[in-house]
Amino acid sequence: MNRARRLAASASTGLALLFATACGTTDVDQPEAAASADAAPASKSCADDTTATSTGPVSLKDGVGRTVKLDKPAERIAVLEWQQVEDALTLCVTPTAVSDAKGYSTWVSAEKLPDGVTDIGTREEPDLDTLYAAKPDLIVVEAFDADDETIAKLEKRGVPVMATRGADPKDPIGNMREVFSMIGEATGRTERADQVLEEFDEHLATAKQKVADADLPTNDFLFFDGWLQGGNLTIRPYSDGALFTEIGKELGMKPAWDAKVNKDHGDGGVDPSYGLAQTDVEGLAAVGDANLFYANDEGAGGYVEALGKNPIWKSIPAVKEGRAHAFPARVWGAGGPRSCAQAIDAYVDVLDKK
Repeated sequence: MNRARRLAASASTGLALLFATACGTTDVDQPEAAASADAAPASKSCADDTTATSTGPVSLKDGVGRTVKLDKPAERIAVLEWQQVEDALTLCVTPTAVSDAKGYSTWVSAEKLPDGVTDIGTREEPDLDTLYAAKPDLIVVEAFDADDETIAKLEKRGVPVMATRGADPKDPIGNMREVFSMIGEATGRTERADQVLEEFDEHLATAKQKVADADLPTNDFLFFDGWLQGGNLTIRPYSDGALFTEIGKELGMKPAWDAKVNKDHGDGGVDPSYGLAQTDVEGLAAVGDANLFYANDEGAGGYVEALGKNPIWKSIPAVKEGRAHAFPARVWGAGGPRSCAQAIDAYVDVLDKK
């Protein structure tokens, strides 16, 4: 998979696509290189963190099977994707440089990026001079195979590169956990990573019981996002293999956008790496009585507003019966444990009131 396609797909809530061009670019602005600074960790829970940071050499297999060796845990990491930026902050490690800092702050709310972090430009084409001027001791990228051209380009400068998998449709939550743990290992923060994942598991278990207690009229569900382009409204259903779909399944719900529905109503926009499909509002009606959840564009692109005016949308059972729910704004669908916890809360906040 080439870099541009991978990056378009990795914006898996679809929120950033509201700003996208036809090629799927998800970045909000051109880079503004800030002065690199060792900002304080931003995660709300880091002030009370008591977990240890290891100091010994690191040797690990990254997400594409490459061996990454460090004389000591990385302290100044440059991060080229938003999930991994979020992960680092949750681990109480502030990156020294990130791709599209403004875009991250616009669309991801799970962890706040501190001021003073160097912006190295777009995610698909980072400014390498700015990147290396930040003096990272590890560069974290997203890839699906060891031959990715971005890895080859970055390795030429002699700074260690660690690749994490962008997604795994066979186990989306497992991949989220693996990426998080890998960054924890590379930065000496394994103890912190284990603690956060244990908290995530407990949160998920509690939420699952709340959904079970809600006694829903149907357990069928669909999460989707969408965008407007040239006045045309496109809907992107999340099917098996998508992170937010897997979270819904873990909560006890059943995905409504299955292979048959996709065959009959999808229009070829499926990305098997991320469990994403594509349809129109007429196709959306094919999920019948399913509960609906959708990404909130916060007015940025207008797809939610356009959807609300559509007569077919108004005729869908879940809409007529008050079972169509917008997620809170800025819940990032390709995020780490904290973004996933936000998604869990978004599902439960409406379901356990039914």
